[in-house]
Formats: sequence, structure tokens, C-alpha cells
Amino acid sequence: MEIKDLKPNKSVDVLEVEVVEVGEAKEFTSFKGAGRLANVKAKDKSGEVRITLWNDQIEQVSKGSKIKIENGWVKEYRGELQVSTGKFGKLTVG
Repeated sequence: MEIKDLKPNKSVDVLEVEVVEVGEAKEFTSFKGAGRLANVKAKDKSGEVRITLWNDQIEQVSKGSKIKIENGWVKEYRGELQVSTGKFGKLTVG
């Protein structure tokens, strides 16, 4: 799967990208609990997309990292697509 194939509210089987920018980690609290999140911008040959990292994932990723998201999810936020591992997905850095 490539970035150009992503659609809102659809699953991501496997997406392999390179991180080009890492945002600052932010703390949050919700009815589900507390945690941290950070947004990164990633690219492949077909385009760029924002990826949301959660808690321990944040320290695993830096600019230039090659990451693979398996069983992830795509949402649209403020007109922009965002990819996340969601509850059941997996992030691999390598």
C-alpha cells in the first residue's frame, strides 16, 4: 500500500514510509485515560502523510527513520489524512 491509496476511515494493511519531520510530544487526558502523542510527517514515492504516534512509539522514531505500520487505520482530521496503529496495529522501525 502507498500513501496515494489511503482513504479516510479505512484500514491500512501495510504501509512503509520514511519520517521527514517529527513534531513535539504532547500530553493528553481523556475519559479513556492519560498518555502522550506526537505527529510525524512521513513520505513514500507517492506522497506525504501525517502519522500519529502514541506513548512508547514516540521514542522509537526520529527524522530519517524507516517505519512500517501494519493493521493500522486512517482518519481525516481538519481536512488532512492521519495514519495511526489504532488499538490493534503494529509499528516497526527499521
